[in-house]
Amino acid sequence: MTTAALPIFPAAVAGAPAARPRWERPALAGLLIATAALLLWDLGASGYANSFYSAAVQAGSESWKAFFFGSSDAGNSITVDKPPAALWPMMLSVRLFGLGSWQILVPQALMGVATTGVLYASVRRQFGPGAALLSGAAFALTPVAALMFRFNNPDALLTLLLTVTVYCLLRALEGAHTRWLVWAGVAVGFAFLTKTLQAFVILPPLAVLYAVCAPTGLRRRLGQLLLAGGAMVVAGGWWVAVVELWPASSRPYIGGSQNNSFLELTLGYNGLGRINGNETGSVGGGGAGGPGGAGGGGRWGESGIDRLFSGNIGGQISWLLPAALILLVAGLVITWRARRSTDSVDGMARAAFLAWGGSLLITAVVFSYMQGIFHEYYTVALAPFVAALIGMGVAVLWEERGSAAAAVTLSGTLALTALWSYVLLGRATGYLPWLRWAVLVGGLLAAVALPFAGRAGRRMLWATAGLGVVAALAGPFAYCMTTVSTGHTGSIVTAGPAVAGGRSGPGGMTGGPGGFGDMPQGGRDGGQQPGGALPQGAVPPGQGQGAQGRGGMPGADGRGAERPGGFPGGMTGAGPGGRGGGVGGLLNGARVSTEAKAALTAGADSYTWAAAAIGSQNAASYQLASGVPVMPIGGFNGSDPSPTLEKFKEYVRDGKIHWFIGQGGATAGADEDGGRRGGGGPGGPGGGTSTEIENWVKATFKESTVGGATFYDLTAPTS
Repeated sequence: MTTAALPIFPAAVAGAPAARPRWERPALAGLLIATAALLLWDLGASGYANSFYSAAVQAGSESWKAFFFGSSDAGNSITVDKPPAALWPMMLSVRLFGLGSWQILVPQALMGVATTGVLYASVRRQFGPGAALLSGAAFALTPVAALMFRFNNPDALLTLLLTVTVYCLLRALEGAHTRWLVWAGVAVGFAFLTKTLQAFVILPPLAVLYAVCAPTGLRRRLGQLLLAGGAMVVAGGWWVAVVELWPASSRPYIGGSQNNSFLELTLGYNGLGRINGNETGSVGGGGAGGPGGAGGGGRWGESGIDRLFSGNIGGQISWLLPAALILLVAGLVITWRARRSTDSVDGMARAAFLAWGGSLLITAVVFSYMQGIFHEYYTVALAPFVAALIGMGVAVLWEERGSAAAAVTLSGTLALTALWSYVLLGRATGYLPWLRWAVLVGGLLAAVALPFAGRAGRRMLWATAGLGVVAALAGPFAYCMTTVSTGHTGSIVTAGPAVAGGRSGPGGMTGGPGGFGDMPQGGRDGGQQPGGALPQGAVPPGQGQGAQGRGGMPGADGRGAERPGGFPGGMTGAGPGGRGGGVGGLLNGARVSTEAKAALTAGADSYTWAAAAIGSQNAASYQLASGVPVMPIGGFNGSDPSPTLEKFKEYVRDGKIHWFIGQGGATAGADEDGGRRGGGGPGGPGGGTSTEIENWVKATFKESTVGGATFYDLTAPTS
């Protein structure tokens, strides 16, 4: 491939800025505006989204100490189970504009727009504006991206930072620029402060690529990589150092750990535990030895090469994944004869394929074979890699379409994409059946006509290409519209309509709790919308009838109400419907009545915590409804040994906690057969502490019913 053969490559690679066509700026503005509109549409329908994180955002907006540590409550009893970088933008927004759904979620949506812009800028440098627009559109219309950039999990910031990392690395490769490589290290460091070890997954292919291909001497390349590694350690390690050196007695407990250590959390539960399934403190853990583990993956579905294409996961990310893999191979074949160094147009093109493709492959392999907790929404990390390869690969094959091999590859890729969209659309029973056939017929017609369309004139060629693009993106576009027309709440959320055959959740449910450093155990939201308590008998967000482990009914929003004009098949955030407590009884929040809210707020200023409750989702529901700190005993699962029984007794003696809220509903820590799980809930590692506290409270203090909930007044002992 030569510059003459591929004129869409800008001259900027050789050092001169590329001329911008007149249409580029309006097209880019249109892409970014459309992305913003998609992500901001009816954003408030999701309420507090994941109340686990929203409660921490609320706490950080009231206490700078909670802001720094990422505490679940303003009393700083325990942190969320990851570093706090993803919470900081939301906390600042709430500090500036007050607590509410939009204030929490708008920063996430803006990260989606920023990711689209960074992806566009990266692809354009080597492949021109047409390829960049296609990549940006493919990313924005990835269903799981439309979900997670409208949600308050840490995956939004992680995806943005991973995209920035690849962009900076490619800029460094253009001329062996130390500054850009250092910025890549900084991005990885902050990605670590977002979702711990998942940030490092793409490092091996990127480091090897720079070490081999940067246009400078080997000694300088290695020195630059060491500098970038140092920048990464500083950017990601400063917070860790402060936390580890801070006296444990004056900081919150590190949520998710069993020894109050962030390093233990990072290397164990949020690190190797995600790979091998040995996750102390999780709901049931994972691994081949767990239930259903014969096929690998344990409670979180079978692992294997087809994981990303199976069940509900396929509809989140895999619409263009087969095409991206084919285009990666095609791009590498076309650019393979380029010199190893990146000081040429062809060399940079090959480096771009290796960077984006290597990131895609290694992340996909990790997701496919990890034995621990796996959740559909993790796949958002793949979205920019897939989208970049789509734009780059199509651009290369389009310019080489005079070659029979290139023309057949391009047509075959389009045909395969149409067939795969037909399969994915058919997995959701009754979901837009006309679209399924339109995509198949339109895609196949475009694929057959594309090699010959040029003979009928330029207009026919572009019409055929346009039909192909529409056919390829129509399926994910429909899933995106279903996603944004539906409120999503709780711990387990998925994009698009309900799909049978999901493989990632516990016991075969679609959707599974947890994360690669994110909130490990799923469940539905505590039922709180901004504005406080729900009326008695109201259905909280995400607590409609379950379907394949997902709450809500088709066309229903997060409040369980039919939405006029809603896109068909919309589903709320997930959780096993109708189970009262979800997995382990700790995955769902609580309905908070007006009476309970009044009891919590009465005299709350006299206490450090207005109440304590087992499990973070439960505590978060009461905290968000009342606006006062509620201590989550045992962290997310109730399995963290925080606080100890003696420490809790000390808090009570010192008058720091007013109420203890009983769990109610399903028995905490109980499995479906009523037995205790060894890995999570109050019966799990460290979780005996939660049980001890609950038993002591029941035996010592007066019980009362407040708005349907069981309250114990810790200022009124029975004797």
